[in-house]
Amino acid sequence: MNLLTKENQILLREMIKTDFKLRYQGSLIGHLWSILKPMLLFTIMYLVFVRFLRFDDGTPHYAVGLLLGMVTWNFFTEATSMGMMSIVSRGDLLRKLNFSKEIIVFSSVAGAAINYVINLMVVFVFAAINGVPFTWSILVIVPLFIELLLLSTGVAFILATLFVKYRDIGPIWEVVLQAGMYATPIIYSLTFIIQRGQETVAKFMMLNPLAQVIQDLRHYIIFSGSMTIRDLIGNPLIVAIPYVLPVFIFILGYVIFNKQAKRFAEIL
Repeated sequence: MNLLTKENQILLREMIKTDFKLRYQGSLIGHLWSILKPMLLFTIMYLVFVRFLRFDDGTPHYAVGLLLGMVTWNFFTEATSMGMMSIVSRGDLLRKLNFSKEIIVFSSVAGAAINYVINLMVVFVFAAINGVPFTWSILVIVPLFIELLLLSTGVAFILATLFVKYRDIGPIWEVVLQAGMYATPIIYSLTFIIQRGQETVAKFMMLNPLAQVIQDLRHYIIFSGSMTIRDLIGNPLIVAIPYVLPVFIFILGYVIFNKQAKRFAEIL
């Protein structure tokens, strides 16, 4: 089936609208939680890790970098977690209609992307208040977001395929995400790691596309002195790894998903 057919486009749009409307249905302040939730999490992590544990290495606008890293990680968490459960949650629809199944995963990731854009607006307001100078380099957010989107969608495809048959993937993925957050320079910076004589660890960490995206965002948007993978590794082939991985993971996830998609309805 062609994903770009008019019928599929209409279905995708309606799914995105429905998911977004239902996101905070029944809550008192509704979609304001899209802004309040990351701000509350940021406040807690800032007080614990910056004020009390002193993870701040003196990098200018450190708090803004922390908030940017958090909302970027939260997008990946939301996109992959919702994408993982999307096929199972739409089981009734799968049994009734014949359409491109990948639309369901795309709609979940798109919903997370809308939330991410809202969160980024909060980050930019916070950055302006903190005196971050905005330049044309802010446009780098477009290719970096595409990279992040490819990675998240590819992982979501793989998880959604596995979750249809193996529900244990849910709690396992929660643990992986928790471990991944602490293994990614979000709360702490690369400088913090290197200052403690762990440069080799920092190099391995930067092979993670999420770490590369977060550090590039900080470097080009907040503070040009923030380290990137190019500052740590001189070999251009190795530097290319985190940039190429999202494309590879997306293609792999899409192939795996489509190979099993025909069996989803009968399994569910």
